[in-house]
Amino acid sequence: MKLLDWIALSVCACLASTVVMAHEGHAPAAPAADTAVAAAQPTAGTRDAKTWFTDTPLQDQNGNTLRFYSDALQDRVVLLNVIFTHCTDACPLITQKLKQVREVLGDKADGITFISLTSDPLRDTPAVLKAYTLKQGVDEPHWLFLTGDKAQMDLVLGRVGQVIPSPEQHSTQLIVGDVANKRWSKIRPDAPAAAIAQRLQLLAMPVAGR
Repeated sequence: MKLLDWIALSVCACLASTVVMAHEGHAPAAPAADTAVAAAQPTAGTRDAKTWFTDTPLQDQNGNTLRFYSDALQDRVVLLNVIFTHCTDACPLITQKLKQVREVLGDKADGITFISLTSDPLRDTPAVLKAYTLKQGVDEPHWLFLTGDKAQMDLVLGRVGQVIPSPEQHSTQLIVGDVANKRWSKIRPDAPAAAIAQRLQLLAMPVAGR
């Protein structure tokens, strides 16, 4: 099994809910069958994480160059999502939901890295991402907004299950992971902030026997 299977993602159009709307003009994906927080299926991956996710150089909202695996993912508990700054419906709503998650986490939030990847790198330069974080009130060191050239972003997005024909067609699902221990889950963006925070706290707990 490839590392991608850990994440158990659906490469699909945006989810619809009363809280987070699908992007205009695209059909919503079917909701999870039984629960808002769905665990990924664990597999015995044959690829190491660095090889799979790649160390593609990207830029954050402050113009710093970061290697995707070594600087953003390695040994961290992370929450990944995809946005584009010109979005006027789902993306800002999800960003505000994740801001609430960090507020629920309180002082534990510093141990968890949020990573928002742009699906529109041609327009979402570091300066544009910076302006977005300031507008949304989410400019902080433990929340990375990452961009690059189109080839770089296509590669990275593909490795997290997002093969995207256009910026609007990204999935709104959240991906949470304990990178070191290869534990991954997907979470619907309309899950309560407290439920998302709880899942992240569980991932941050030490794994018995390791």
